[in-house]
Amino acid sequence: MVWAFVIGALTYLWFSDIMLSITITVAILLNLVAASLAGVVIPSILDKMKIDPALSGSVILTTVTDIVGFVTFLGLGSLLLL
Repeated sequence: MVWAFVIGALTYLWFSDIMLSITITVAILLNLVAASLAGVVIPSILDKMKIDPALSGSVILTTVTDIVGFVTFLGLGSLLLL
């Protein structure tokens, strides 16, 4: 969470735009929350399906965090910046 606020502050210093800074900070925070939830849920689901979580969990987790990251950043950008 600290790095989200650091990046948000650096964005504000670089671009002097508070809405852009808020957008980036919130997008990073939401992506971190989604990654932590997916990191717990995905291996549990794979284990219940009798699939080794070590083999496919990382691929699915990376896909989930990438999708959530793009959607939150672009979605918040279109809601807050337009």
